[in-house]
Amino acid sequence: MVAGLQYAHVFFQTVNLYFVKDDLKAVTGTIFILLTDIGASLKIYCLMKNMKILKQLMITLNCDLFQPKNLHQRKLIQPNLNSWTMFFWVFWILALGCLFFWSLFPILDRTVKDYRLPFLAWYPFDYRKTPTYQMAYVHQILGITFTAISNDNIDNLIAALNMYIGAQFDILCDNLKNIFDKDAPADTDKKLKGCVHHHKEILKFAEEANTFYNWLLFVQFFVGGISLGLAMFQLTVVSLVIFGLFLILTFNVFEVVPFSSEFYSFVIYGNAVLVEVFMYCWFGNEIEVKSSKVPYAVFESDWTGLSPNIKKNLVIFVSRVRRPLQISAFGLFFLSLETFVRILRTAWSYFALLRQVNSPQ
Repeated sequence: MVAGLQYAHVFFQTVNLYFVKDDLKAVTGTIFILLTDIGASLKIYCLMKNMKILKQLMITLNCDLFQPKNLHQRKLIQPNLNSWTMFFWVFWILALGCLFFWSLFPILDRTVKDYRLPFLAWYPFDYRKTPTYQMAYVHQILGITFTAISNDNIDNLIAALNMYIGAQFDILCDNLKNIFDKDAPADTDKKLKGCVHHHKEILKFAEEANTFYNWLLFVQFFVGGISLGLAMFQLTVVSLVIFGLFLILTFNVFEVVPFSSEFYSFVIYGNAVLVEVFMYCWFGNEIEVKSSKVPYAVFESDWTGLSPNIKKNLVIFVSRVRRPLQISAFGLFFLSLETFVRILRTAWSYFALLRQVNSPQ
């Protein structure tokens, strides 16, 4: 039932594009949130389709091999958890801010008397009267709420998986640094085999996780760049007609009034998309950075006193782990800070193009 509300919300917005196809402001005002709705729907589909993979990933995370071995390793991975928690709350606060302004801006801006809905949409009935207006209003709020909840939880789940991969490399590096124990030198070979096995399992886990969210990454980065550019454009399409405390708006074409609740909803939405994309890129970049430290962790150990046979195995291990692990979406792009900068440039290009098209000749 809830999914039906969301899909109906997407359908009515999509149909509306046909009726406003000649109005650039109305089209961008519809597409910027429609892309988010469609992206969230695709994310839900991909999540349900790959649920078996996700369950296996959760089982792997709970195995003894992936657990910190002592208090020092618990403290070592705590910054990773703190970073994820910070992103989690910042993202949710922005999402709740968007929901608040989207739900109430027709009331706060006093456009509810003109039967304005939170989002531009077509309905097979006349919603500019009671009670159909209230029904359409509640439907849009329920649809966007479900979209926000599902979208935020899926994004935080992917960020958590990448965070755990980075944390595993922290644990592996600590094990390698302490591979030689003077009190038990005979256990060095056993510890090395354990580290090799741990590294293989990390790569296997990362590959399965990447398979799980390949499509999710592709959808997010495609939607994120365009939505960010459209949100920036919407902020520039403002009505300069303000008289006293009353907002003077055209009935057919609603524009964004400066410093109105709708204006703030665009600001918060743009920042939410920015944090969303940055969260993906940050934890993906952390995986690359942490995995590149594995060879150096071997050299930081007390390897000079090891037997020739173990030294030979260490050399072979180092030669195999020199290439850092990178998370990608079908190999098209990697999760890194460089990719984040590229997305910002793409968003700015969309914004500049729309501004040029919309500027008076």
